[in-house]
Amino acid sequence: MLTPVLDSDGAPFWEYAALGELRVQACADCGEPRFPPRPCCPHCRSFESEWRATSGRGRVWSYVVPHPPLLPDYAAQAPYNVIVVELDDLPRIRLVGNLVSESGAPLDSVPVERIRIGAGVQFVYDAGSGLPRWILERP
Repeated sequence: MLTPVLDSDGAPFWEYAALGELRVQACADCGEPRFPPRPCCPHCRSFESEWRATSGRGRVWSYVVPHPPLLPDYAAQAPYNVIVVELDDLPRIRLVGNLVSESGAPLDSVPVERIRIGAGVQFVYDAGSGLPRWILERP
C-alpha cells in the first residue's frame, strides 16, 4: 500500500494523527487555516504557521468507490470507498480518507449503500495503516 510522503511542512500533520489528534496548519499571523500544509500562507504570504486542533468531526462531502484495475495491493481490497470530508469546525478544509466501521477495520468494512453525502463522520487513526480514517457518527 502507498504510504504518505513526509516533508517538513506536512510532517506535523502525521505526527499529531499518530497521537489520535486531527490538527490543521494555520497561519500564525492572519489565522487562516490551510490544507494541504505549505510553507507560505496563500492569504497574507506569511511564513509563520501553527497547528490547530480540530474537533475531528465532519461531513461526507463526496465519495467514490474504486474498482479494479488498480495497483495490486488496492485491487485485492476493491471495491472500497474513498471519501472527502469537510470539517465541521473548518468548513473550507476538506480531507480525503476511507470510511471504516472502526479503527483498524478493513477498507471494505462499511457497505457502500450506507455512505451518504452529508453523513456525519468522526476522525480515527488507524495505527496499522498509519493513515487517518473516518467512522460514522451514527453507526
